[in-house]
Amino acid sequence: MLLLLVCLIGLQYRLWFGEANLGDVQALQQEIERQRAENDLLVNRNHQLDAEVKDLKQGLEALEERARNQLGMIKEGESFFQLVPALPGKPPADSGQSRNP
Repeated sequence: MLLLLVCLIGLQYRLWFGEANLGDVQALQQEIERQRAENDLLVNRNHQLDAEVKDLKQGLEALEERARNQLGMIKEGESFFQLVPALPGKPPADSGQSRNP
């Protein structure tokens, strides 16, 4: 009976405190889940980049959109207007409306 008790204690010790104990296994499972989530995000990003590459290779619309947004290019005959937001704490420029003192 004593021998069985010693074996049980030895196995329990290995389970809780030995190499590859329950805490280590649980930590590794959490790390695997975190890595899977990160991989899923990267797969989605790769799909988006792949679709963008296909658009750039096939059509001029995506290329034109990039030129407009990133390079500030316009077509011939178009007018470019840039709206600048007012600075905080500074009143907007006079819009032509009269003010009553």
